[in-house]
Amino acid sequence: MVPVGSLIMMAANAVLGIAIPICLSVYLVRKHHAKLSTILIGAGTFILFALVLESIMHQLVLKGPHGASILNNTLRYAIYGGLAAGVFEETGRFLSMKFLMKKEPSALLPGVAYGIGHGGVEMLIVFGITMINNLAISALINAGQTDILFSKVPDDAVAQLQAQLDQLQTIGAGTLLIGLWERFSALVLHLGLSMLVWVAVRKGGKWLWLFPVAIALHAVVDAGAVMLHKSAGMVPLELIVTAEAIAVATMGYMLAKKL
Repeated sequence: MVPVGSLIMMAANAVLGIAIPICLSVYLVRKHHAKLSTILIGAGTFILFALVLESIMHQLVLKGPHGASILNNTLRYAIYGGLAAGVFEETGRFLSMKFLMKKEPSALLPGVAYGIGHGGVEMLIVFGITMINNLAISALINAGQTDILFSKVPDDAVAQLQAQLDQLQTIGAGTLLIGLWERFSALVLHLGLSMLVWVAVRKGGKWLWLFPVAIALHAVVDAGAVMLHKSAGMVPLELIVTAEAIAVATMGYMLAKKL
């Protein structure tokens, strides 16, 4: 059985994971007159570069001849995953800002609007919709109808499904709350990285160095999270990631203000 407290937290996470990106987007458009198209460009870029192109590369690499050596080594997996996320997402950011946001003014607002789109759609899809899916599966678990799920998955996915069911039955409301916290940190990080890349695109020249810096920062945060996941504990890890996200966002804001 999935505890009632966990069900309530899943429902709260689902609502917040969807409502927060939408509310932030509405606020920027109505209050600060940001372009909705800029927010949508950020959202579309994340979907294309992170969910489609990066996923294709993972399929090729992790199921290739060197996949096992990466998956079975925490350091290699952390470096690989961090670099993949950094290269794909920051390249997507750069290209979209360079070619799809030409008519935007050289100011802070477009970078922030893009960041809300990029990080917001990640929160909505990866977190909000995932929580809805978890709620639906939890309802089947508590109703004793998990056989419906097993009847719909291929034989090679049964073990993975069973692991998911076991995790849902043992996950606590506190862990789910930390998951929400992690999404806030990720959104702040995306805002900071978006402003850094926006400065690199708009100032160009000697400021282009901010683009590889954004890739490196993204890779370091992601790789560090993987490395510290088991050794540091959930709360210390999130404190570290939050501090990193705030530092990147502060740097991005200070540089973007100069635009």
